[in-house]
Amino acid sequence: MNDTLISLATIFSQLSLLAFGGGNTILPEMQRQVVDIHHWMTAQDFSAMFALAQAAPGPNMMIVTLVGWHVASWPGVLVTTLAKFGPSSLLTGVVLHLWLRFKDKPWRATIQAGLVPMTVGLVAASAALITEASAQTWGLAAIAAGCALVTFKSKIHPLWVLAAGALLGLSGIGQF
Repeated sequence: MNDTLISLATIFSQLSLLAFGGGNTILPEMQRQVVDIHHWMTAQDFSAMFALAQAAPGPNMMIVTLVGWHVASWPGVLVTTLAKFGPSSLLTGVVLHLWLRFKDKPWRATIQAGLVPMTVGLVAASAALITEASAQTWGLAAIAAGCALVTFKSKIHPLWVLAAGALLGLSGIGQF
């Protein structure tokens, strides 16, 4: 158990420092670590935990806590949560101080412009990973694509789209 907690701390503290543009940008690497490398769960389990974390009220990175619980119960919850949020919070404080100190420097705009496409790419990779793990049949892939299209093209609240997708999946349409 001690080795598992050390592994969780190492993985999530590293992920903490890689999360440019929000926590969802680290989902591909998080899944690779917990599913492919350590085999603590399946890709479908990871996808289900992500869906639960997104549907629940609270921070959108609740998946970190759920992974900790799945792998090592309460000690895992504590370790993964502190490891994920501690290092990045400290780094953010230091960088914010420097960012404000050099607010009139022209290189700031260049850095900001460079971070935007990187963040978009990381978020897109996360979306592709979760979709791949979730859409195990053509029917589920069609439901996922339809939900993504409706969310992108309309102003319907995403929770309504999530509920509709869940009902379609439960109805048996996703079995094809």
